[in-house]
Amino acid sequence: MNQNNNSKTIDYFLKAAWQTVANKYNNIASQYGFSQAAGYILINIHREGTPVSQIANSTGVRTTSLSRVLANLESLGFIYREISDKDKRSVKVFLTPLGVEKRKIAKDVVRGFNDYLNAHFTEQEREQLMNMLARVNDLANKYEPELQLENK
Repeated sequence: MNQNNNSKTIDYFLKAAWQTVANKYNNIASQYGFSQAAGYILINIHREGTPVSQIANSTGVRTTSLSRVLANLESLGFIYREISDKDKRSVKVFLTPLGVEKRKIAKDVVRGFNDYLNAHFTEQEREQLMNMLARVNDLANKYEPELQLENK
């Protein structure tokens, strides 16, 4: 790491790496008529339908963003929604035949990109990276900042 990088924070490198990955996914996904977020959501919709709440939990997408992406996917003809007969508050999302095609494309793009990354890391590097990212995730979940009260 050069001297300039020493002043950059861990979260800077995490954000920069994720932004580069997300941009790459968005560039590829746009060639197929959808976004990285839409592709990620399509991957998380199962053949038997998936409740909206489960999609939110498995993707980590906020409800407002999820509603917008689902509305867009519906307008593109990739998905349709059904309200449960048993519980009118429960909505399941299903893939249309076009959505199944787009889901396959999204999965293939993710597999291809991960194969590319795996080919450029040794098994030890990959394992170290996964362990470090899992540790950062765990530490971030545990972090409780001490609020600094300013005396003015």
